[in-house]
Amino acid sequence: MSRRWYALLLVAIVVGLCGGAPALAPPAAAQERTVTVAVYQMPPFVIDNGGDWTGFTIELWEQIAQRLGWKTNYITVSDVKGQQQAVADGKADIAAGGLSITAERAQRFDFSQPILDAGLQILVPRNDHTDNTPGLRSFLGLLWSKTMLFWLAGAALVALIPAHIMWLIERRHPDSMVTKSYFPGIFQAFAWGFGSLAAAAPGSPQHWVGRSLAILWGFAGIIFVALYTANLTANLTVEQIESRITGPDDLFGKSVVTVPNTTSADYLQSMGIGFTSKPTIEDCYQALKEGQDAVVFDAPVLRYYVTHQGVGTAEIAGPMFHDEDYGLLFRLGSDLRKPVDGALLAIREDGTYQTIYRKWFGSDEHASGEHN
Repeated sequence: MSRRWYALLLVAIVVGLCGGAPALAPPAAAQERTVTVAVYQMPPFVIDNGGDWTGFTIELWEQIAQRLGWKTNYITVSDVKGQQQAVADGKADIAAGGLSITAERAQRFDFSQPILDAGLQILVPRNDHTDNTPGLRSFLGLLWSKTMLFWLAGAALVALIPAHIMWLIERRHPDSMVTKSYFPGIFQAFAWGFGSLAAAAPGSPQHWVGRSLAILWGFAGIIFVALYTANLTANLTVEQIESRITGPDDLFGKSVVTVPNTTSADYLQSMGIGFTSKPTIEDCYQALKEGQDAVVFDAPVLRYYVTHQGVGTAEIAGPMFHDEDYGLLFRLGSDLRKPVDGALLAIREDGTYQTIYRKWFGSDEHASGEHN
């Protein structure tokens, strides 16, 4: 074959490769997918408005699903344990709400990048143990307290000595305030001595020695009353200070309630703080109204309650403690985690996260990506 034919053949091959080859197909559109999400009512993360779900975590998830082209099927469970079980059993692909990322859970599940950093906090009845003015309840408590019994017993013992002296002096006076016989004369003298401590003595001595003793005993009564008053005031003040709750260390010996199978219950148990378990956080709020001292739970949940349903009836006590992150929960090895993390990162970068955060929490103090 001549060189000309070789040249023509080479040209035909080049033309075939360049012009005759099929064009590359455009990237396929994202495959539509329905994701089942396990949720349960826990404001402000998840709120059920008659079948329409809303809340901080719900709005964040809806943004993620929208960007990934996914549809969402919500299923309702009763608590955090139910969310984990639904994912573990395959009934749900994701659990969304106020799920804390813990080392124990991370061994059994995968988590998204943190969607919020917060911690635990304490809820107490509003104005509980903050009034420095003793009321009737405080007075009655002191009236039947060991301190009152101690001082009354001390006053009785102290009054016995001048009572005997007064009886010995006064019994010989014709107009004496006591009888000559020991009984009931000593009781009359004791009533005078005991009453003098409170400036309310029944009768007055007639003998000049007795009157002199009464003057001296009157000064002793002033000192006794001053010491008695100062002691009771100090005890009342200490009792009020010790009864105030300003942090976890003040929870020992108090009636505390929380929800079981949560990080708050785990924390209280690890600290050795006794508590009562209630099925839901709403039951904890009711227990607080019925006389419990404190509720320990996730800080965002308690703060939301204080500014909404709990206005005027409850308040936050002390700063946040036991810092923890919250995330979306997946089965181990789930193929959903990476695209969710990517969408979450994009939401942070374009400011959508901060907008959602401010809507539900009013401040973007913890909305920065470096905190989460």
